[in-house]
Amino acid sequence: MVSRIDSTKEAKELIATLKEKHGELMFYQAGGCCEGTQPQCFEKGGYYLRMNDVCLGEIEGCEFWVDRDLFEYWKYSHFTLDVLDGFGVGGFSLETPLQKTFKIHYRLFSAAELQNLADVKTAD
Repeated sequence: MVSRIDSTKEAKELIATLKEKHGELMFYQAGGCCEGTQPQCFEKGGYYLRMNDVCLGEIEGCEFWVDRDLFEYWKYSHFTLDVLDGFGVGGFSLETPLQKTFKIHYRLFSAAELQNLADVKTAD
């Protein structure tokens, strides 16, 4: 199965640091508004999912959820979680005090990848 999400080495290192401090984590990426489309990192259960939000998969044991409308727009794209230095939009994410910002890079799936994509799950 082809994963819908992956991460860079830098993102994995930052997740490990955040897990040490906060325990289990989750990610959520909305479709816009105040937080833009920046992925947000929370303590697991620290963000209440809405009905039909979509879990793309896991990164380092952390579920990565997206807004349903965002998923519909990007469902043919692979997400790669990365990290930038600096303060991002919103500021609610756990990496903010470390002067870091999670960021997503997108690329379209190839025709072969589309035939073998991992399933997603939706929030109840």
